[in-house]
Amino acid sequence: MEDRQKIELFEQLPIPRAVAKLAVPTILSSLVMVLYNLADTYFVGMLNDPIENAAVALAAPVLLAFNAVNNLFGVGASSIMSRALGRRDYETVYKSSAFGFYSAVLSGLLFSLLCTVFKTPLLNLLGADETTFDATYGYMLWTVNVGAMPSILNVVMAYLVRAEGASLHASLGTMSGCLLNIVLDPIFILPWGLNMGAAGAGLATFLSNCVACLYFFVLLYVKRGRTYVSISPKMYRWTKEIALGVFGVGVPASIQNLLNVTGMTVLNNFTAAFGANAVAAMGIVQKINQVPMQVSMGVSQGIMPLISYNYAARNVPRMKNTLLFTVKISLSFMVIVSLGYFLFAEPLTTLFMSNPEVVSYGTAFLRGFCLGLPFLCMDFIAVGVFQATGLGRNALVFAILRKIVLEIPALFVLNRLFPLYGLSYAQLTAEVILAVAAVLVLRRLFRDLENGHAPAGA
Repeated sequence: MEDRQKIELFEQLPIPRAVAKLAVPTILSSLVMVLYNLADTYFVGMLNDPIENAAVALAAPVLLAFNAVNNLFGVGASSIMSRALGRRDYETVYKSSAFGFYSAVLSGLLFSLLCTVFKTPLLNLLGADETTFDATYGYMLWTVNVGAMPSILNVVMAYLVRAEGASLHASLGTMSGCLLNIVLDPIFILPWGLNMGAAGAGLATFLSNCVACLYFFVLLYVKRGRTYVSISPKMYRWTKEIALGVFGVGVPASIQNLLNVTGMTVLNNFTAAFGANAVAAMGIVQKINQVPMQVSMGVSQGIMPLISYNYAARNVPRMKNTLLFTVKISLSFMVIVSLGYFLFAEPLTTLFMSNPEVVSYGTAFLRGFCLGLPFLCMDFIAVGVFQATGLGRNALVFAILRKIVLEIPALFVLNRLFPLYGLSYAQLTAEVILAVAAVLVLRRLFRDLENGHAPAGA
C-alpha cells in the first residue's frame, strides 16, 4: 500500500509547509499537556486540604515513570516506522507499529499488576504515612492500578500515528483526553460536584485517557486500508530486527526521561535547604520555564518523521534543509522568549504568587534559567535527529552528558560558589557545552551522509 498524500508530505511538500504541518499540532498538544499536568494539582489545591494535596504530590513519581515506558515503545517504534516508510519497507512498518502497540498494552497491564500486588510497600516507599495513605491510594487506584494501560497506550498510539505523518490526528487524540480531564477535574474533585477529592482527580484522569485511546481506535478503524499503523495481533512479532530497532532508540529515550527526573530531584533538594519560599519560587519558575521547553520538545518530536523518512530514503539535501529551517525558526523564537523572560521576570513570577520574598527569589531564578533556553532548544533538536535516524547511542551519550556529567555537578559547584542563586545557572552551563557538541556532531553526521557513509541504523 502506498498513500500518495503521505509520500507528497515527506518528499515533495515545501519544507516550511511540511515542518508546519508536522510540528505545529505537536507543539499545541505539548502546551495542552502543560495545562493537563497542572490540572490535578490546581483543582485539588482548591480544597485547601493538605492531605488531598499530598496525595497527588506523593503519587507523582509513579506517573512520571509512565513516561519512561512511553518513550521506550513510542519513540522507539515511531523511529523505525518512519525509516521503514522511507525505504518503502511496509512490512516492517506494520510489524514495528504492532510491536509498539502490544508492548505498550502488556507493559501497562504489568505496571498495574505489580503496583496492586505491592501496594503497601510502594506507598511506603513514596512517603505515604498513616495520615496520607488512604488519600494517596485513592488517587493511585484510578491513575495506576486501573489506569496504567490507557495512560501509556494513548501516548504510544500518538507516536505511532505521528510516525506516518498524521501529526494533526496524533495531537487531536492527545488533546481530547487532556481537555476532557480539565473539564472533569472540578466536577469529580470539588464539593459542588462529586466531592471525591484526590480520588476524583484520579478517576477523571483514567476516563480521559480511555477517551483518548478510543479516539485512536476510531481513527484507525475509519482509516483502515489507508494507514500504515497496524494493531493486528498477527503482526506482533518479537523478531531480532524489530526488537533491536525499537529498543536501540527507545531505551536511550527512556533513560533520558529518568535522568531528567533525577536532575529535578537533586535541584529541589538543594533548594529545600533554603526554606519553603525558595522551594515555592523554584516550583513557579519551573512551571513558567516548562512552556518554552514544551515548545522545543514539540518541534523536535514534530520533525522526527520527516527526518527519519528522508534519512532512510537517502534524500540528504531535504533532510539537511529541514534541520536548518527548524533550527533557524526555533532559535529565533527561543531568543525572543529568553529576552521576554529576562525583562519581565518579576511580573511573570507575580502572576503565580504575590509574596515579596517568593517574587524576589523567582525573579532571580527565572533570569538564570531563561538564558539557557536557546541552547536547550539546540540540544533537543540534536537528540530528535539522533532518535529519528536510529542513533540511539548518540542520544544516550547526550542524556548522560547533560545530567550526570554536566548539570548535576554544576548544581553542586554553583550552589557552593553562589548559594541558592547559582542553582538557576546550572542548566545554562550544561546546555552551552552541549549545544556546541550538538553542532559538531550534526556537522559530522551530514558530512558522512553527503560522502555516502551513512552510520548504522537506517
